[in-house]
Amino acid sequence: MAKKKSTKKASGKKQMTEVQEFEIMKLVLDKFLWLGFIVMGFGMYLALQGAMMDGLWYMLSGAVLLVVFMVVIIKEYEIWK
Repeated sequence: MAKKKSTKKASGKKQMTEVQEFEIMKLVLDKFLWLGFIVMGFGMYLALQGAMMDGLWYMLSGAVLLVVFMVVIIKEYEIWK
């Protein structure tokens, strides 16, 4: 009979496969991406209500947040090979 590969490390913890790791990272990063778009949307709301500079600062901070998480994704999964 073929031996079944153990996914446990020496410390007794299970090691995740790359697919499992990717799925968990997608769930976490999805929340942060929503946060970036919510901040940008709030900035748009403020800009339309008359507080143009405050709104622009919120939109800029939301864009920076999205860029930071894009860099994390690229660094983590080595998209650029």
